[in-house]
Amino acid sequence: MPAWAHHSHGNYVDSFTDIAGTVKEVHLLLPHSWIYLEVKDPKGGEPQIWALEATGRNGLERIGVTKEYVAPGDTVKARCHVLRDGSNGCLLGFLKAKDGTIKDWDGNNAALPKDF
Repeated sequence: MPAWAHHSHGNYVDSFTDIAGTVKEVHLLLPHSWIYLEVKDPKGGEPQIWALEATGRNGLERIGVTKEYVAPGDTVKARCHVLRDGSNGCLLGFLKAKDGTIKDWDGNNAALPKDF
C-alpha cells in the first residue's frame, strides 16, 4: 500500500471567505500554482496584492485551466481559506473566471457552490 505525504494546511482557517479583484500574475506550476490578485482595500485604502495558492498545474489542466482561462487583467472572484495570521493570502477553493465559469482550484473535485 502506498503512503502519501503532504504538508499541512493548518496555516489557513477552515471557513471560506470570498474576495474579488484583478489578476496581476498567474503561475501554473508544480507542486502548487499561484494567482496574485489585486484586491480593493475594504477600508478604502490602497489596493492590496493577495497570493492565492492552488493545486498543481497537472490537476488544473485536467479541469480545463490553462493560461488562457485566467490571465493578467481578468476580473475574478475567489472563494478561499484565508491565512490565520491575517496576511494577504489564501488557499484557493473555487475561482469564478471572467467568463462566469466556476472551477475547484483545490483539486478536491468538490461540488460547486450554488451561492457563489
